[in-house]
Amino acid sequence: MYHIKITLLPLLQILFQKKKYLTKLLNFMNQKAEKVNNASNLLKKFSTIFPDESHCLEMLAELKWKDGFVCRHCGHTNWCHGKSVTSRRCTKCKREESATAHTIFHHCKFSLNVAMKLSLLVCQIPDISSYELSRQVKIRHMTCYHFQKKLLVCQQGQPENELLKELLKEMTKRLEHQTLII
Repeated sequence: MYHIKITLLPLLQILFQKKKYLTKLLNFMNQKAEKVNNASNLLKKFSTIFPDESHCLEMLAELKWKDGFVCRHCGHTNWCHGKSVTSRRCTKCKREESATAHTIFHHCKFSLNVAMKLSLLVCQIPDISSYELSRQVKIRHMTCYHFQKKLLVCQQGQPENELLKELLKEMTKRLEHQTLII
C-alpha cells in the first residue's frame, strides 16, 4: 500500500500541472474568441456608419483640410473642387490633391473602406493577427500583414501620424455615437 502512494504522488503532480496548463490555454482561447467577437461587432458598426468609399473619403477630406487647404506645391490657400468632390485644386498652380494624397492611404491597392476597417481594427485591438484581419475584411493575409506594418510604423512618429490619430478618434466617436443610438 505504501508503494502505491509513492507512485501516485508524481502522477497527481503531473495531472495538476496539466490542469494548470489547460486552464491557461482555455483562458487564452476565451480571450481570443472575445477579440474576434469584438472585431466582428466593430466592423458591423463601421459598415453602418461608412457603408461605402464615398463616406470614408468625405470624412478623410474633412479631417485633412479642417484647418484649410494649403497647396503643397506653391503654398497658395485658394482652391476649387477637383475631378472628384473630395479633391482640391489650387487656383494658382492648378495642381490637384486628393483626400488620400500624403496620407497612409495613398497608393493603397484596395478600397479606402477596407483600409479604414484595417486601421480601426489594428488600433482598437493592438495584438490582432494579420490572419484574423484577413478573415475579417476578406483580403489576402500578406496584404493585411503589410498594411498592418505600415500602420504600426506610422503610429511610431511618421508625419501622417497626426491625421491617423484624428481619423481614428473621429471613427471611434462616431462608432460610440452609433452604439448609443441603437
